[in-house]
Amino acid sequence: MMPLVYGPLYSRVYMATLNILPGAVWMYFEQREDNKQVDEMDNVGKEASQRDLTGFSADSRNCECASTELIVNNLQENSYNMDEPNKSETKQEGAEELPLKTSTKNNVQNMTFVEKLKFLKANVTVEPVLALFVMPSVLATLATQNLNLDKACRVNLGFGDDVCTALRLRKRANHTFEEDEVQKMIASMQAWKSIVHTSLPTLLMLFVGAWSDKTGKRKICMLMPIFGEFMTCLLNMVNTYFFYEVPVEWTVFMEVISPALTGGWVTMFLGVFSYLGDITSKETRTFRMGILSMCMTVGFPIGMGLSGVLLKLLGFYGVFLVSGGLQFLNFCYVLFFLEDHTWLENKDKEKKTGFFGFLAEFFDFHSLKETLGIAFKKGPNNRRLRICLILTVVCLIFGPMFGELSVMYIFARYRFNWDEVKYSIYSTYSLMTHSI
Repeated sequence: MMPLVYGPLYSRVYMATLNILPGAVWMYFEQREDNKQVDEMDNVGKEASQRDLTGFSADSRNCECASTELIVNNLQENSYNMDEPNKSETKQEGAEELPLKTSTKNNVQNMTFVEKLKFLKANVTVEPVLALFVMPSVLATLATQNLNLDKACRVNLGFGDDVCTALRLRKRANHTFEEDEVQKMIASMQAWKSIVHTSLPTLLMLFVGAWSDKTGKRKICMLMPIFGEFMTCLLNMVNTYFFYEVPVEWTVFMEVISPALTGGWVTMFLGVFSYLGDITSKETRTFRMGILSMCMTVGFPIGMGLSGVLLKLLGFYGVFLVSGGLQFLNFCYVLFFLEDHTWLENKDKEKKTGFFGFLAEFFDFHSLKETLGIAFKKGPNNRRLRICLILTVVCLIFGPMFGELSVMYIFARYRFNWDEVKYSIYSTYSLMTHSI
């Protein structure tokens, strides 16, 4: 029912936008310009009258009221003929009275270029980290799926080069059977790939969150997923080089094992949002969280829009090299430019040294029990029931979405005969409209 309702609705809104919005925008800016000119002329008349009125003495004000009103009226009527320098001066003086012109903003405007860079460096922390993580990860997605499809055709199923090349170029008129077999094999591998990709980070999240809160170490929560994505790019280049030696099962396994062992996207989200919560005040936290979410939203369409084009131009090696290079730069930025906040660490508690001490501190089941107890403890207004319902709703909303994304490309390839460029254009359009 949703497409039946929203499809015609969006079409009507789009048609109305084309028919009405350009004229409405033109009328809005024209009216705003007229109002702006009227305000400028009023300000000129008022300030000029005040300058003339100050020349009169206190004793003669009562007797000269009529002449003063005449001067003011004449100035307002003749304000249209004022020269441009007086207008710009009045505009600047009126702008200084606006409440948005705070001292902080004026200080930033008066800074030199180097001072502005230092100010930007001091206030921007994890926002570029999330953008540089999401964009190359999405960038390599289409290349990885095309590599798996090509390997399933040439290596596992043993179809000829002519057949597999025709399928890659989407010339499948006489190769419907081969396309079906390739799709079946990749779809079966996507099932266990999703299990590996989500189960290991879920188990890791049960411990890494509590450990990060106890020690105040957030950087490791960002460095691990970045390193995992970087290793995936390297392994994909290795699998491309040894194309016929490595079957598609091992290619998929090596693609998913590194992000799974290092926490993947969920650990990255935990790290960046926790870090931002540590360094922001209550007044700025909501705004900074919104900026951070926007960086993630921007990274998706950019990465997806470039993925198909770069794959067409640079091939597998080029896409994996670009993606790995961006992940490496992101890793260096987190390692050298971000600092952990040790004030969260409990100084009174005795630290456990060595590798086994780290394992004992990390896999702390007592902290896990406390975390689950706090999350599901009873409270007023059916607190536990509301939390369980919220978790259920999140699963019902995001579960189908991620399941759809895992098979969307191969479905579009099969149903609409799209190549990677057409799918990247569609995905970019879809992500941008959903973001709006």
